Amino acid sequence: MKTLTLFRTYLFLAFVSVSFLVSAQANAEFPGLDQSPADILYLRTARGVPPLAKVVYGRPSLKGRPVFTDAENALAPLGKVWRTGANEATEITLFKDAKVAGKSLKAGTYVVHTIPGKSEWTIIFNSKLHVWGAYEYDESKDVLRINVPASSGANSVEAFSMNFKPGSSENTYHLVMGWGTTRVEVPFTF
Repeated sequence: MKTLTLFRTYLFLAFVSVSFLVSAQANAEFPGLDQSPADILYLRTARGVPPLAKVVYGRPSLKGRPVFTDAENALAPLGKVWRTGANEATEITLFKDAKVAGKSLKAGTYVVHTIPGKSEWTIIFNSKLHVWGAYEYDESKDVLRINVPASSGANSVEAFSMNFKPGSSENTYHLVMGWGTTRVEVPFTF
């Protein structure tokens, strides 16, 4: 009789515990959408073919704020290392060795920092991964630095955006970055 009572007690406690866990999961709170949502961009040459590259980045919005200027409140000030997006620093994964603006870069994952300039940007591929912003930027971990021209687009882009477009020669693609009216293209050859 004592064993039966003990068994019923354990069974009751197990039932209460499971009920509590199910109830807690059902009532879990989820945060709203991030103000600068993350996005993933793949460079694929055809459907069903493995990608050549993947970019993971945050997409901040202008919301009337200045960008790529000398203003104190600029979202990405000229001449300063920028995370190239929002939140965590932008990461690019190359699935094959590539040339970036004619310079070799091995397959692998890199953080992409940039230094915006009025007419030219410095693009930095850095090996220190999983960093938030540019606060942990370590120049000694730079794998490659290149300079590319900056230009202006006809239309203003509200949310920082990236896309790949085909280049002028075979196996060449440009990673295009745009925000506001600023446009930057980084050439890759695979």
